[in-house]
Amino acid sequence: MNILLHTCCAPCASHCVLALRNLGHSVTLFFSNANIAPYDEYIRRLAAVQLLAQRLEVPLLTDKPDHADWLGKVACGFEREQERGPRCARCFRYSLGRTRAAMAEAGFDAFTTTLTVSPHKHTPTLFEVGRSLDAERFLAIDFKKNDGFKHSLRLAAEFGLYRQSSCGCEFSVRQ
Repeated sequence: MNILLHTCCAPCASHCVLALRNLGHSVTLFFSNANIAPYDEYIRRLAAVQLLAQRLEVPLLTDKPDHADWLGKVACGFEREQERGPRCARCFRYSLGRTRAAMAEAGFDAFTTTLTVSPHKHTPTLFEVGRSLDAERFLAIDFKKNDGFKHSLRLAAEFGLYRQSSCGCEFSVRQ
């Protein structure tokens, strides 16, 4: 299958691309992260994803980063919520919804997300959101299984990829 992979960051994507290829899939990265602020951080993460795409010889599509739209549709009224709470579920819906739309527009067979490789993201919520958007074409893969997260750390070090300390939204940054 030809998969569009919602890509939160280069370190997480590294393992996911290899895992999907091992399953026989063709992969295209989709960098869709309107949640990331400030813009300099967005650019830094995008540069790391571009480096990874070159290293793994995988195509990369980039979504328009509209942080104001994300704030209005996701964060407004949820600014004080804890990490892994309702704001995060809304963010997953926003990003995966954009990925699903890009998948359909570009003619991919299916879509999934790198977010499940992280031990900090609630995989059942990601699966619920993805399936609600397109039950037939969302691949519910828990990339953290079989030491996926540890593998992503090793690959990030090997490729010299920038690793961040938060998901990127200003509400998740620990002061």
